Amino acid sequence: MTDANRTPEVEIADAVTGNWVDRYAPARARPFLRLSRADRPVGTWLLLLPCWWSLALAMLHTGRASLFDLWIAIGCAIGAFLMRGAGCTWNDITDRDIDGSVSRTANRPIPLGQIGVRKALVWMALQSFLALLILLTFNSNAVLLGILALLPVAIYPFAKRFTWWPQVFLGLAFNWGALLAWTAHTGSLGWPAVALYLAGIAWTLFYDTIYAHQDVEDDALIGVKSTARLFGDATPLWLRYFMVATVCLLGLAVILAGMNANVLALVVALGGPWAMGWHLAWQQRGFDADDSSKLLRLFRSNRDAGLIPLPFFAVALFV
Repeated sequence: MTDANRTPEVEIADAVTGNWVDRYAPARARPFLRLSRADRPVGTWLLLLPCWWSLALAMLHTGRASLFDLWIAIGCAIGAFLMRGAGCTWNDITDRDIDGSVSRTANRPIPLGQIGVRKALVWMALQSFLALLILLTFNSNAVLLGILALLPVAIYPFAKRFTWWPQVFLGLAFNWGALLAWTAHTGSLGWPAVALYLAGIAWTLFYDTIYAHQDVEDDALIGVKSTARLFGDATPLWLRYFMVATVCLLGLAVILAGMNANVLALVVALGGPWAMGWHLAWQQRGFDADDSSKLLRLFRSNRDAGLIPLPFFAVALFV
């Protein structure tokens, strides 16, 4: 295996220009951090935001907040970084024979020979173990949910081999925090969290279909399935469906969570899904399947889309 110190620096297709990994990380650590997508932080945000939505709505539902809720928010942030890294490492291990054939992924550490499978497995286990330490600070039901989250994470990399809807499996994995954070605050799972989870899955179908359009030509050549290939020219229509589903389900989650809150708090909180919907509509209108750079910009903009509901939820807590 090529030593990381002797491997020439390469450009990662979808990495953020001037990211901290390229600028500050030690040379030997860079392949491992790139394996975890630390140079591409939007994925961590997309994993984290449903957790924060859920925690905010759980506090609205119970009418209480504590210092431990601050730890839940921080723990979810650290856990999102670690588990996104572990999941991406697992994805690259399972896709090691595919990534080299796709232009966007050919320079990832494993196909490039910077990291072998054995070291990648150890790196994945280390990240998962650290995330487990954080999970164990939550209540037992949340711990159980966290462990169950490993199932969709394990299945997702294989989904594109057997279904045209691998984005559904990504949504199942990426939005699990909506269930976990609610349970970490309330002690048990509730219907608002389920509605929020479904909203997150619809949102994932929206943004990852946009993302997958970058690879449709390579995917077709190697036989990899995706919603982008399935929808083709009808993608803008499907994006509209996913947008409406996201906003409606997120609104339903707010209503279910805020049934015991005062009317003004509920109205303020409902502004979150409405405002997020305008951002998704902007993305849908700007979709251009033939412009890869724009597709990547639209995908990355979902961090901002997901942040939009949080101020509304926060204000509702104090109304």
